[in-house]
Amino acid sequence: MGLHILDFPAAATVATRVEVVSRTGSTNADLVRDHTLDPGAWPNLSVLVTDDQTDGRGRRGRTWEAPAGSALAISVVLDVSGLRPVDRGWIPLIAGAALTRAVAGQLSAPLGDTHTVRMKWPNDVLVDGRKVCGILAEVAPGAQDSIVVGAGVNTAMTAEQLPTPTATSLAVLGMTVTPPVLDTLLADYLAALGELVGALLMEDGDASRSGVHDEVEALCGTIGSSVRVHLPDGTELVGEAVRIGPHGELVVRNGVDETSVVAGDVVHVR
Repeated sequence: MGLHILDFPAAATVATRVEVVSRTGSTNADLVRDHTLDPGAWPNLSVLVTDDQTDGRGRRGRTWEAPAGSALAISVVLDVSGLRPVDRGWIPLIAGAALTRAVAGQLSAPLGDTHTVRMKWPNDVLVDGRKVCGILAEVAPGAQDSIVVGAGVNTAMTAEQLPTPTATSLAVLGMTVTPPVLDTLLADYLAALGELVGALLMEDGDASRSGVHDEVEALCGTIGSSVRVHLPDGTELVGEAVRIGPHGELVVRNGVDETSVVAGDVVHVR
């Protein structure tokens, strides 16, 4: 029967607006369009949700598909007018950290902390090394001080429905996915998102002083891992991810050389 707005009472206490659609092509595309047409109707921490997204988009133009009812697509408006452009690069990482917290909270309660939940730079969420969520942040045209952050969480997807061998879902991990589970997941995500963005704003975009840098770095499983980074120019960088830089960049060490990566696809080398 699909989701209904009444399925999200906890999330409604955190968000400024919650809208649920039974089916759409892309929640991000919808929210970018609607916010551009009427910014006042979609204030900071407004959210659009569906469990039937037919034309989802990922980073670098990738498509994201899931059978109806098997994944939760979430798009949130964030007001970043108080942040300099250089500091807005923290927003995708903050979203990844917030969703990492939310997923960990859901898994720990019924399953007794039997799983490891970490973020992969810049913003995928992994459980036991397998991807359960991806995130895409976009600027709304004509509303340059707002960012729409989209997330797709594999919720009730079966093992046979997983898109790749390196993916997982809450159901595959042993959870029974019900509307209250989805409501708590969304509410926890929005609360953490608002908390971390608020902290960054309070410190004028200083990720170190706000605690955002330490929070993201602590949740990021990429740090300390051997990585292969596919860079936008087609080259590869291989080395050890040693830290996150002051503007959210990934610092990779190869021998004595360190390279700061602003954009790229990271593979954790097993």
